[in-house]
Amino acid sequence: MKRKGIAVLAVILLVAVFLPGCAKNDGSMTKVQLNEVAHSIFYAPQYAAIELGYFKDEGIDLALVNGLGADKTMTAVLSGDADIGFMGPEATVYVYNEGKEDYVVNFAQLTQRAGNFLVTRDKNETFAWDNLKGKTVVGGRAGGRQSIM
Repeated sequence: MKRKGIAVLAVILLVAVFLPGCAKNDGSMTKVQLNEVAHSIFYAPQYAAIELGYFKDEGIDLALVNGLGADKTMTAVLSGDADIGFMGPEATVYVYNEGKEDYVVNFAQLTQRAGNFLVTRDKNETFAWDNLKGKTVVGGRAGGRQSIM
């Protein structure tokens, strides 16, 4: 009998916690400032959701800002100018290593892929990664994650 009572209590607690998340929007809007390190094709679903009003439908008044770099995006989050920052983990590591008590928490692989592209001036119908041996690959910016082969 004790187990049944505990199970019923657990179900009641779960319903009380999760059911409010299923409620329809009551018309009030929650403002959220999102600062992204750069515009990227990998965020296309987000851009579509913004344009199609999906955030507004859920009661979120989303303001999207291009941070123009992880350092500026991190500064916006730490100063309270942004609620969320999309960036790589390096800025968090720098802040943590400085001994800050109030550092951000990263969520890894939201896009499942790096936002980098390999491009060339010459057309190459039969590309293979071996083609890069002995070549120089230039990264997007100084201090970013790039490789020289």
